[in-house]
Amino acid sequence: MKYNYNKEPLKSLSIKPFLSMVSDRNQVIEKAQAVMPQSEFNANHLAKSLHPQVQHVKIKKIFDHGDAKSFVLRPDQTKGTDSLAYFRAGQYVSVFLDFEGGCMNKPYAIRSNPADALGGEDNQYILTVKRNNPGFGSSYMLDHLKEGDPLDISGPLGEFYYQKFRDARDVVALAGGSGITPFYSMAAAIAADIEDFNLTILYGSRTSEGILLKEELEQIEKQSAGKVRVVHVLSDEEKDGFEHGFLTAELIKKYAPSDRTYSLFMCGPKAMYEFGTKEAEKLKLRRRFVRKELPGDCSNPEKNPDYPKEAAGKTFQIRVHISGEVREIQAASGQTLLQAMERAHIKAPSHCRSGECGWCHSKLLSGSVYIPQDADGRRMADLKFGWIHPCATYATGDVELEVYPVMEELG
Repeated sequence: MKYNYNKEPLKSLSIKPFLSMVSDRNQVIEKAQAVMPQSEFNANHLAKSLHPQVQHVKIKKIFDHGDAKSFVLRPDQTKGTDSLAYFRAGQYVSVFLDFEGGCMNKPYAIRSNPADALGGEDNQYILTVKRNNPGFGSSYMLDHLKEGDPLDISGPLGEFYYQKFRDARDVVALAGGSGITPFYSMAAAIAADIEDFNLTILYGSRTSEGILLKEELEQIEKQSAGKVRVVHVLSDEEKDGFEHGFLTAELIKKYAPSDRTYSLFMCGPKAMYEFGTKEAEKLKLRRRFVRKELPGDCSNPEKNPDYPKEAAGKTFQIRVHISGEVREIQAASGQTLLQAMERAHIKAPSHCRSGECGWCHSKLLSGSVYIPQDADGRRMADLKFGWIHPCATYATGDVELEVYPVMEELG
């Protein structure tokens, strides 16, 4: 086969560079460090930046709100965290706390605007924590943490954020107490044109003096160009300019759009969830349009009608296999297995503390347990093969379980 091309340029090339190529390469190799070159796919780098297992932060500033405080968290670059992971408005982080009475991972919604986590000098999260008795995590943070203290937190977690293809463009939010924090973040994101939907917040408080972040919410409402509306509802006080009573179906109808579909979001104390769920049923909304934030720690299992009454008031032996060690601890009947491990300073993995996320996924080797139906977020395979979520599981007899800590677990 003949190739028709001009051979003249090839004739002008010198062969000397080719003859020295091997020796030149050997010289470069000899001068190089005796380590393998390292590289990382951009997709892997992006995944690590968006979903870090741990973020090291320092408390830059603390704002006091009476029975609540806001903690401004900045990256702790001395420990390798250069910037905080971006988050969706409504997500939370799990804060690792280690104190005299135990250790725990406690979830708190990120209250700040997602734009604050886009890098730059003021890269930060803000967590607003309200005292919740008997809330060991909130009490420790409010009473002991100070400016300059280091903390380890998780990456952003949770799915309680606006989803365009699931949620209606109009959202009515029911908030109680510190349950305002994810909605504050959503409102700030709307005002900053990061999110695009209409948000009406029905915020329940006991009195006007006890409204958390009232002035800050008013400022965001003014900046939102009519997309955010905040309605304060007082249960223990009647006052001009405020609604009085509870977050009922009638009140929701008063402020919800009457001519189009809307989504209903809820975040607050458990009592509000129980009441709000019953009121939401009266509205006949499609299931996809009713969204609830995870309620946090399970408590008072004895109140449930299906709880085995013979287990109430008793203490059981718990045998825990973790990280190649075996620990013998005790758990009271009203204490989740996770809480019992935390009191014994066992660093068991957890995040949501509501039985949903599966981060504390553990193998039940033997024994009897009780899991509330409304907190049982296990898969069918878990039920079949004996896996549990310790954050929502109570011992009803002596128990043995295997706990699998996550690599680089907090603390």
